[in-house]
Amino acid sequence: MAANGGPRTAYVGARLIDPASGLDARGTLLVEGGRIADLGPRLFADGVPEGIARIDADGLCLAPGLVDMRVHLREPGEEHKETIQTASAAAAAGGVTTMVCLPDTHPPIDDVAVVEFVARRAREVKGVKIFAHAALTRGLAGKQLTEMGLLAEAGALAFTDATRAVADAMVMRRALSYARGFGLLVIQHPEEPSLARDGDMNEGELATRLGLAGIPVAAEAIMLERDMRLVELTGARYHAAHLSTAAGIEIVRRAKARGLPVTCDTAPPYFALNELAVGEYRTFAKLSPPLRSEDDRRAVVAGIADGTIDAIASDHAPHDQESKRLPFSQAETGVVGLETLLALTLELHHKGEVPLADLLRRLTVGPASLLGLPAGRLAKGGPADLVLFDLDRPWRIDAALFHGKSKNTPFDTRPVQGGIVATLVDGRPLFDGRK
Repeated sequence: MAANGGPRTAYVGARLIDPASGLDARGTLLVEGGRIADLGPRLFADGVPEGIARIDADGLCLAPGLVDMRVHLREPGEEHKETIQTASAAAAAGGVTTMVCLPDTHPPIDDVAVVEFVARRAREVKGVKIFAHAALTRGLAGKQLTEMGLLAEAGALAFTDATRAVADAMVMRRALSYARGFGLLVIQHPEEPSLARDGDMNEGELATRLGLAGIPVAAEAIMLERDMRLVELTGARYHAAHLSTAAGIEIVRRAKARGLPVTCDTAPPYFALNELAVGEYRTFAKLSPPLRSEDDRRAVVAGIADGTIDAIASDHAPHDQESKRLPFSQAETGVVGLETLLALTLELHHKGEVPLADLLRRLTVGPASLLGLPAGRLAKGGPADLVLFDLDRPWRIDAALFHGKSKNTPFDTRPVQGGIVATLVDGRPLFDGRK
């Protein structure tokens, strides 16, 4: 034991990857008392001192634990779909050490009491670190603003109406102006609701052939174009969630080039699948926004590669079988994603489309920096929130083995490369992938 009462463990011979500092080298990392005591290629080059536990990493990648900024937790209110405990177990199995829940719980996270409930439950579970986004409007109804200042003081990291767009331009302008005054981040679901209403999948030839109502690409583009004007008016920080179209990504790219304080994320389905995954009415491929065309999928990959897309989030949306095994138009939208987040993202590395360090940046320090979290870095003195993974290990996704309550994934049986070996939060092992 160390003098401060915490255990000392050295991870020796790991490939240390820290996107924040640019470190990518074989070396050793020392964990002491839940924090990173030291790290580097020369650490313990002459051997690990007595009294320090040694773990041979044998060239496995050791990186900051993933920071997932977009998770539907379902607790409180829909615990039959997911709980904070089961979501935490799923996150650890996926290498996620910090996750942020969306406010579309029952009741919604639109007052301080619910923010405090999530924080308390997370402490009780003693799993991964869990934070909350708060609702932008009361009841997620898009009309009356929440007490954003008070919610931020209680710990809310950003403000969003989850999967509902704020359709009223004046409400959004007021929200952005208010957020600017407090230095807060507003996250929008960029989809013009009247164009998307009753839509089931991407508008186009496939939707017509299947007889399903379509959601046009313009729904994303129109909302983003409007919001860029409002950001210009207010100067507030704005984040577009789960971009899915070439048009939407280009709008954000242009806004960034003009110096607007705009960021965005996407989720693995939008670069790993296209609308063909809907197949013969496969409800596990029903998402919001919907899976788009192959050209849009390629544009999402390009947006990640050129830095337009700042973060990759799981958009984890668990549903029970009864919610998904319905006619396509009646089924709920969304897929689970915590346990497949890293493996699906690594596909872009294995295909040579995006460098490994850039992908890890969008899974770690990218979202952490957006939300002001001291996470996503391998830093001396920082928290020992770590993921150890085998970059090349082949495996096949098996929904039956998921740790979360719900199994609604379109990726079941998909072969992938990159397996989690261990996940640590504050130096505590939460998941052992070798068992």
